Amino acid sequence: MDIIKPIRPYLITRELNPENQETPIHFLRHKITPTEYFYLRNHFEYPELSQQAYFLPVEGEIIQPIIFNYEDILRMPSKQLILPLECAGNKRAYFKPKVYGEQWKDGAISQGLWKGVTVSQLLSMTGLKNTALEVVFEAFDSGKRKDMEGVFHYTRALPIEKALHMDTLIAYELNGEAIPFKHGYPLRLIVPQWYGMASVKWLKRLVVIDHHFKGPFQDIEYNYYPFNDNDKGKTPVTYINVSSMILQPLNYSILENRRQIIEGIAWTGAGIITEVQVSTDGGKLWYPAKLYQDKSQPYSCTIWKYIWQVPSKGEYTIIARAKDSFGRTQPFEAMWNRKGYGYNAVYLIKVRVE
Repeated sequence: MDIIKPIRPYLITRELNPENQETPIHFLRHKITPTEYFYLRNHFEYPELSQQAYFLPVEGEIIQPIIFNYEDILRMPSKQLILPLECAGNKRAYFKPKVYGEQWKDGAISQGLWKGVTVSQLLSMTGLKNTALEVVFEAFDSGKRKDMEGVFHYTRALPIEKALHMDTLIAYELNGEAIPFKHGYPLRLIVPQWYGMASVKWLKRLVVIDHHFKGPFQDIEYNYYPFNDNDKGKTPVTYINVSSMILQPLNYSILENRRQIIEGIAWTGAGIITEVQVSTDGGKLWYPAKLYQDKSQPYSCTIWKYIWQVPSKGEYTIIARAKDSFGRTQPFEAMWNRKGYGYNAVYLIKVRVE
């Protein structure tokens, strides 16, 4: 007798080498995205780790250089945060005109429970010189770039103020277990409020510097370029734009002619979500959705729901837009930029009611 196994969904593959995979969006309805469905974003092949990976040197503009042992970090006072990681290129496929790069749709975002020690705690043990301006986070993963000669480690820097933020973590756990290798084991950076490129995986070392870092993943990638043919107006990608998503019903669903629940999530890198509005007539009339927020976790996604009293059979365009406490509202059209970062236009689906 054959045993029928339950069907399990898969990550949505965008590229295999390096591995880039999206979360199936129905898992975003969970407060915590299951680890096996957490999206994957890589610039290079996975690194080969040695014993060196269990030590974290802190160098540069500090008073006392220290090499932290992995086990010592585990014994330090820790902090847990629920927050989403969103790839800066999430929803890149929706830009018009189209842009080059990984054609992410909706699933380059996942929310996890992260545990670790703060960067500020480590730097308080080394001491900072008055000249400290930025903290450089170098990873073990490395590879070649098509536009430059040589081999580069994935490396990013944070302004000293953001590095010392009370919730910027050196994390060692995801969802209650050691961070899986594919997500940065043994140690990775977690930067709340910023897009995921800042949360460096497979940490190799920290270097405090007295100048602005100019690595390719800081000075070339992860910048907004408003024009296709020049670099005028170039600005760095940092805080997550206010955004939302409709998770139920799915786009192009066929629904019954009765009351329907429209639900989704909203998130922002500035403050908190204060409002989500829903339109069922293509944007003519807007109605407030009910928000469900965990006030103990201010960085976490907001779940929202709207009860739609379907007036009649027919085809409908449903739109959701969010607003945050800094007054930022989702635009009808995302700010176009040639590398395709920060897409956050209002979320739109079409349904038919029969």
